[in-house]
Amino acid sequence: MGPVLAGVLQLLALIAALALAYVPLGNYMARVYSSDKHWRVEKWIYKGIGADPDTEMRWTAYLRGVLAFSVVGVLFLYLLQRLQGVLSGSLGFKSIDPDQAFNTAVSFVTNTNWQSYYGEQAMGHVVQTAGLAVQNFVSAAVGIAVAVALVRGFARSRTGELGNFWADLVRGVVRILVPIAAVAAVVLVACGAIQNFSGIHEVGQFMGGQQQWNGGAVASQEAIKELGTNGGGYFNANSAHPFENPTPFSNLWEIFLILLIPFALTRTFGLMVGSVKQGYAILATMATIWLGFTALMMWTEFAHHGPAFQIAGGAYEGKEVRFGVGGSSIFAVATTLTSTGAVDSFHSSFTGLGGGITMLGMMLGEIAPGGTGSGLYGMLIMAIIAVFIAGLMVGRTPEYLGKKIGSREIKLAACYILVTPALVLVFTAFAMALPTPGNSMTNSGAHGFSEILYAYTSASNNNGSAFAGLNADTQWFNSTLGLCMLFGRFVPMIFVLALAGSLAEQKPVPATAGTLRTDKPLYAGLLVGTIIIITGLTYFPALALGPLAEGLA
Repeated sequence: MGPVLAGVLQLLALIAALALAYVPLGNYMARVYSSDKHWRVEKWIYKGIGADPDTEMRWTAYLRGVLAFSVVGVLFLYLLQRLQGVLSGSLGFKSIDPDQAFNTAVSFVTNTNWQSYYGEQAMGHVVQTAGLAVQNFVSAAVGIAVAVALVRGFARSRTGELGNFWADLVRGVVRILVPIAAVAAVVLVACGAIQNFSGIHEVGQFMGGQQQWNGGAVASQEAIKELGTNGGGYFNANSAHPFENPTPFSNLWEIFLILLIPFALTRTFGLMVGSVKQGYAILATMATIWLGFTALMMWTEFAHHGPAFQIAGGAYEGKEVRFGVGGSSIFAVATTLTSTGAVDSFHSSFTGLGGGITMLGMMLGEIAPGGTGSGLYGMLIMAIIAVFIAGLMVGRTPEYLGKKIGSREIKLAACYILVTPALVLVFTAFAMALPTPGNSMTNSGAHGFSEILYAYTSASNNNGSAFAGLNADTQWFNSTLGLCMLFGRFVPMIFVLALAGSLAEQKPVPATAGTLRTDKPLYAGLLVGTIIIITGLTYFPALALGPLAEGLA
């Protein structure tokens, strides 16, 4: 079997698995967030945190819950890292430096999981399990909760209430993430991923020195890292490490986990707003972009430019031989079109155009299908922009799902889509203009620029993957990337929840003959075009200086 055919068959198997899980999981999540019943374990949690799960919240109260919970998470994880040196079960590792502890705490609380450290050489079992793994669950649940609040904004009328943040958070963890992650971890263990709390082992000589490996609860963390579109890794090699991702099947399984909830949430959205067809329109938009990017990535990486590629059958340098070009290309697109950030290959070693595809996937806002929750609310923001553009074309007040899109709504949507480009471009410009940050670049020219552009794109969009080649463990990058992660996560959430509150207060507008049908292929095509054009106009100059210049050289 040739490598191209193998890659295509993997893609078809992945699509089939996602299709089988789409309806049951989407229906189940709709029931979870529509139910007024509480499980016993959930009642214990509410009692422990002093929350009343039956109290409805307006958008301001919902936002206060999101921010308060996240601030506590950052402080707890920061202190846990700073105290690691005196905690038992830390494998003798020292406490984390302040700037790196800040960067890591912000990274995992914001669902970014950017890592400027070597996991197996810095973090012990206590920080990995009690700190990082816990945030993998709750940060993903926060994203889903915000998305559900926006969906309620469309579904409800004449009320500003969006549900209860604490109930949405707890249900997301207890009823969705924990059960699926437990099954996923068992599958990974069966494939060969490790799951233990062993210490450091001497495993032999390597390049004149003694090689050491430590164990860990890897399979369980790997499962939620992919399922919650968190990213990061127990080991520095991430999902290219055989302890995290042992076989081609486990590689495909991890890609399935990455895409599972973001795609299924479109079904949940359709059910909660009372129109499954609306969910299918959003799904079609996401799937079109995802399949297009995957096909383009596989083409660029299989293209035989030069004798080395011709002999190898593709751009194999920097890719794990167990997965090949096909598996690595599918993984790279999945992880950068979502907010995952896990990698099974060296993105810096992709072809120039291939590296540009990974960047563009994040620059789209990670909405195809995007992160857990963040992909859905990001796509719904773009849906509002597309409806507004269509309204301008025909001279009619735009409407979406029976709600008028007035000046307030379009201003909030516009502010949402401006936040991350501003962070990416401003911080990249500062890093290139100042003398010190440039010292962290391994390469010069277009590729060196791409390293820095990728880093700020990844942080601001809460992705967490790295182009590699950039030494990001400096005070400048730990601090500025941490700020990008904070602003890139929570400032957009402010606009999303404000928009949800505004929509929930409206009364429904009846559909007429002039109403744009947003459940038809024509609208899905308009939405795809809107996403590509807006992103292209925003980022094209920066892409032209980096990956495009390198790819066309």
